[in-house]
Amino acid sequence: MIPASAIETAVTKKILWRLIPFLGVAYFMCYIDRANIGVAALTMNQAIGLTATTFGLGVGAFFLGYCLFEVPSNLIMQKVGARIWISRIMITWGLLSAGMAFVWNDASFVVMRILLGVAEAGFFPGVIFLLTLWVPASHRGKIIGAFMTFASMSIVIGPPISSNLLRLDGIWGLAGWQWMFVIEGLPTVILGIICLLIVRDRPSDASWLTAEEKRWLNNTLEAEQAQKEAVFKSSVTKTLFNSRVLALGAVYFGIVFGTYAISFWLPLVIKSFGGLDNTQVGYLASIPALCGTLALIVWSRHSDKTGERTWHAASAALLGAIGFVLSGLLLSTPHLAMIALCLASMGCFAAVSVFWTLPTGFLTGANAAAGIGLITALGNLSGYFGPQIIGLIKDGTGSFSSALMVVGAGPLMAAAIILVLGRNKDISDAAEGRFSLKPAE
Repeated sequence: MIPASAIETAVTKKILWRLIPFLGVAYFMCYIDRANIGVAALTMNQAIGLTATTFGLGVGAFFLGYCLFEVPSNLIMQKVGARIWISRIMITWGLLSAGMAFVWNDASFVVMRILLGVAEAGFFPGVIFLLTLWVPASHRGKIIGAFMTFASMSIVIGPPISSNLLRLDGIWGLAGWQWMFVIEGLPTVILGIICLLIVRDRPSDASWLTAEEKRWLNNTLEAEQAQKEAVFKSSVTKTLFNSRVLALGAVYFGIVFGTYAISFWLPLVIKSFGGLDNTQVGYLASIPALCGTLALIVWSRHSDKTGERTWHAASAALLGAIGFVLSGLLLSTPHLAMIALCLASMGCFAAVSVFWTLPTGFLTGANAAAGIGLITALGNLSGYFGPQIIGLIKDGTGSFSSALMVVGAGPLMAAAIILVLGRNKDISDAAEGRFSLKPAE
């Protein structure tokens, strides 16, 4: 008989290599299609007459549609299955992302961003929910970290790719920024079709797991679910108004306030240094994201190895806050500001990967679908308000300095709330995979 520890190792490796590559590539394209607006702004804003304030409004409008449809989308996915629903999401968002090439003024820009948000709603929380159906709590930090690495890598690779696509300006009568949207949007449609062939809703549907591996995984996950329900049993309605879920939504708001500032505004911040062309800006914008990617990998693995979640998430968020404040103070010295932006990126990306072990540790079933959707929706409200706040401050002061320091308040708030929640032993134990009952073998 194969030892349970050997089965556990084999199953974890198979999930890591069978599920994560496709889901990760999909998330990579998700972030490309969501954040390439920052590079497009280098030429698009002038072409269609957008001010920094209007641009911030349009960027934030994406999250208006995204947040409103996040919870309904996740509940639908729980009913129809991840394979079909994630495929639908990817196909529609890919088409609308390509359609961004044809906006012509501020109104069309804002409307298309809202529609793109509606189409994409449910993808990220849907994947997180899907992983709760596949991955035991003790391995979730590493697996979620591996998945989220693709998003941070999109910020590393995306700006150079997007900025080079701007060079297609004038071909077939389209501007470079229009070619960028079309070329980066259509591959997502293809991935959405491939999703139907690759993704499986539950371990019992996977042909690449042996019968013994399926049995071990199903028994372990069922035991975890029973243990979580015994401690955190609640209805969907109560989950949506649960104080811990709402607090975690505030934490996510604070962390992604920082990550979206990096995604959407970094090219324009670097451009403000002066003396750089668009291609150089694209390459420089990848440096903080690369630092964030490395931090995310190391920190999520260290969190799994030590079994500790609270201090890993809180300390990373605090580093993000310090990085943003320093970048604002040092903005007049570009090389020091870049170092500070790297620290901000490292902190925020490391924090967000460990963060998701907290809600997935105690939410289960339909409550998990609703709770994860709500946390994502509340958190992504920062994507609605944040770009507008940054744009208003930039237009009002003529500099990004004060705006970057304001961004630092988000991860600082997140760190404080995480430490308060960490005092709740039920939440911290569940996030670290410790329950009152022994996990199944």
